[in-house]
Amino acid sequence: MSNHSNDDPSFNDAIDHQKKIEGYPKPSEGGLPGPIKWIGYVLFGGIALMMLFALIGNFI
Repeated sequence: MSNHSNDDPSFNDAIDHQKKIEGYPKPSEGGLPGPIKWIGYVLFGGIALMMLFALIGNFI
């Protein structure tokens, strides 16, 4: 693990506050929550299926 205490000093108070209070994000974080992922899968999957059915229906 890297030690962030040896990094360059903050150039303003907002960055210093983020480093001290909020901390650094973990690499595993940053993804969307599960329910939002599934809503996206359903929406984009549905759109892709509708486009596929439209193309097939257009040629039949």
